[in-house]
Amino acid sequence: MKTPSWSWGLDTRSRIEWALGLARLLFGAVCLVNVVLHLDPVYRAGFLHMMAADWVPGQPAWLAAYGHAMAALVGGIGVGAVVYASVALELLLAFSLLSGWQLHRLAWVGLVYNLWLWSTIGGLGGPYTAGATDPGTAIAYALAFALVLLTHGWRPLAAFRHGPVEAPAEWKFVLARVLFGLLWAFDAYWKWQPAFLHGAGTYLAGSIAGQPHWIAVYIGFVLHLIQRVGVENFALFAALAESALALSLLTGVLVDLAMPLGVLYSLVLWSTAEGMGGPYGAGFTGNKGDVLGTANIYAVVFLLLIAAAAERRLLRRTR
Repeated sequence: MKTPSWSWGLDTRSRIEWALGLARLLFGAVCLVNVVLHLDPVYRAGFLHMMAADWVPGQPAWLAAYGHAMAALVGGIGVGAVVYASVALELLLAFSLLSGWQLHRLAWVGLVYNLWLWSTIGGLGGPYTAGATDPGTAIAYALAFALVLLTHGWRPLAAFRHGPVEAPAEWKFVLARVLFGLLWAFDAYWKWQPAFLHGAGTYLAGSIAGQPHWIAVYIGFVLHLIQRVGVENFALFAALAESALALSLLTGVLVDLAMPLGVLYSLVLWSTAEGMGGPYGAGFTGNKGDVLGTANIYAVVFLLLIAAAAERRLLRRTR
């Protein structure tokens, strides 16, 4: 017997909701791992030092002044108190992502909190001098929280139902896509700079230091392949790939093809240039802010967008 079209539509909607929910749960799991990383006493001891990212050589004077003011505020409150409060907030955000509890409100908190981290221990991703490749780590987490808000990601696979249950308006999906496209455009700009085009192999080789043997072997193998095709050829490919992803996200052209490729590309970056977020040690990781990674969050954002785009297509078909 042929399945009625309305039944197929409900099944499709269920699968789309599962995809959206699983992407959100993946983000929550990453945030939970970050909580564990931040519980190390060494992280607490070095927190104030990380705020020096705002006044390292190459940063603008206004950012240095802001960074010193924030460091003085943290020191006045007490570094331990600030770090404990941050870890408690991160745990609450992870719980909200995993359970759906008050996520329509707490995602705003996660957005603002990560923008604060980006402006302090992240140094706004700078300094933007020769060798810069992206705008930093915390901005990616902030964008992921923004995507949860714009896709109404609290709806599926939630133990608690809070917030609007209807699908988001079309403009929210477009805004989410464009915001992510702007981030990729910024990344792509730095990939076109001579420091990257002529030195991409150095970035990859640098990610081997301090890694476990099996990761070092894997990255070494990838570096060997890149050297076979030519480091500058690889750098040109990366610049073209990121430019194409940015253009597709900004315009919507071929975006359904670009997004799955973006997931794959982001995971390749995370597992090679970022060394899977490592190296990991007592109270530190290879990423600013001591988290599991940056490009893995790019992959999560792509997954949220893929599910949201599928939902928009389904809604247009069923109207």
